[in-house]
Amino acid sequence: MPAPGAAFSPLYRQIKALLVQSLDRGEWKPGEAIPSELDLAARFQVSQGTVRKAIDELAAENMLLRRQGKGTFVATHQEARVRYRFLRLAPDEGQPAVAQSNILECRRVRAPQDVVRSLELRAGDSAVLIRRLLSFDGVPTVLDEIWLPGVLFRGLTLERLTRNRGPLYAFFETAFGVSMIRADEKLRAVAASAEAAQILDVPEGSPLMQVERVSYTYGGRPVEVRRGLYRTDRHHYRNDLN
Repeated sequence: MPAPGAAFSPLYRQIKALLVQSLDRGEWKPGEAIPSELDLAARFQVSQGTVRKAIDELAAENMLLRRQGKGTFVATHQEARVRYRFLRLAPDEGQPAVAQSNILECRRVRAPQDVVRSLELRAGDSAVLIRRLLSFDGVPTVLDEIWLPGVLFRGLTLERLTRNRGPLYAFFETAFGVSMIRADEKLRAVAASAEAAQILDVPEGSPLMQVERVSYTYGGRPVEVRRGLYRTDRHHYRNDLN
């Protein structure tokens, strides 16, 4: 039953918050079905319509996925429709190609101050730094620098990352129980450094798009800082605004 102190919030929002708490605790894992609306209504002692409204919002926010005739499931980056929803790069011509991922580096380091602030770490906390190259049709296109909280990603090594054949976010879900459910991004134009130019196979000083992303898990907790350098000679950044 919703807490009396939360009476100022609409009832369906209270139910939504309780569902998010259950997702955060891992009561239902990514890809698993959650209980039916009828069962949840009985559990929280509210109407089925109230539960449905809460689930509708969670589905709109890509935390849950409805499947016609099958029920409602916890969203997972293993799901095809969700897998690349944070990657907004689209080819100028033709259909999107499957990305080839090459992990260049993975090591545990002391997080720099800007990463400490973005990930809300304590001073001196360790972080995992990953550098990765994404190629499309054999053309190097995205150079990523990824920072993760060390405490959440104990045991993450270059070997484990290299063995992974699926999307990184799906790997983070299954191997570490960390689900990336939303992200904020900032974009700016930059000139390719000598190192970035060599890796991305462009002349030094070429224009690149820099995308800085902070990804969040349940409860609005930041769990990733990602800085990507994008070639845009064959691709563009696309976002659908609704």
